[in-house]
Amino acid sequence: MANTKQLWFLGPESIETRVVSCPEPDADSVRVRTHCSAVSAGTEMLVYRGELPQDLALDAVLENMQQSPIYPLQYGYASVGTIDAVGANVAKDLLGKRVFAFAPHASHFLSDPSSLIPIPDEVAFEDAAFLANMETAVNLAQDGQALIGESVAVLGQGVVGLLLTGLLARYPLSKLLCVDGIQARRERALELGANEVFAPEQASAIEETLSEQGADLIFELSGSPQALNLAIDLAGYGSRIIIGSWYGSKSAAIALGGKAHRNRLQISTSQVSSIAPALSARWTKARRFDVAWQMLSALRPSQWVDSRCSLDEASALYKKIHKTPESITQALFTYE
Repeated sequence: MANTKQLWFLGPESIETRVVSCPEPDADSVRVRTHCSAVSAGTEMLVYRGELPQDLALDAVLENMQQSPIYPLQYGYASVGTIDAVGANVAKDLLGKRVFAFAPHASHFLSDPSSLIPIPDEVAFEDAAFLANMETAVNLAQDGQALIGESVAVLGQGVVGLLLTGLLARYPLSKLLCVDGIQARRERALELGANEVFAPEQASAIEETLSEQGADLIFELSGSPQALNLAIDLAGYGSRIIIGSWYGSKSAAIALGGKAHRNRLQISTSQVSSIAPALSARWTKARRFDVAWQMLSALRPSQWVDSRCSLDEASALYKKIHKTPESITQALFTYE
């Protein structure tokens, strides 16, 4: 095998595909031939636009992303493929196994076998590419701790928002409301089980639907810090607001002097890199992945993939997501 293709971010809105010699695994590693990798319209677009904080590593725990976001760099965290070569000290029965990896976009990559997550037989490759996002959705649901009979609002119906909506629709809630500026996403939320959907500019209609009590629980997943003000407006006394967006270097003025001050709001951030302290005695990453696989089998999110392209078409794809985010729900790079 002569060459492999890799995607590199050279600077804000600048990328290239590099062709390099295909790597050979050392004695303790394996090589994965990638089937497809998912493009993140959230964090990955922060990398593309140059909006990541410079004082943070690319990820809190992943070993291959401990560097600061200094260009040029590789990025991506949702690759699925097949192990096609193993080192001398690695069990030969791993050859041919289907795996998920938190690995940058590339047609082949090397990995420690312990960093790979086996894909269950019943999960297709394209559904498996959603594992990272589904783990995030499961983590959000656990952090929110929605109770029976509560009213819940989800602001933002990108992929993570849709997955969370699909999970929450299985809860015995009194009401599940979803907010997004893109009509196609609102329609998908209804298909997943949301009771009502709204555009962000319909704030008064949302508040009327919720009555004076407001929503018990609000998830902010839009990626826009300004949306926190809408979350505060939709909250009532003692409501919980979970911030799942990573805003990168973006900021906004948040109205904390009115309702937020008097309503004793509980505002917290959620991050999938770790297990919430309250759950850490019983939950592990492995247990959470098990739940994520079960939910992927139930929701089959590959139906939302509306763009498939090669790495050679990456520049056009990122420009399209950047300029017209409403045109793509989920994009995949394909390698076969």
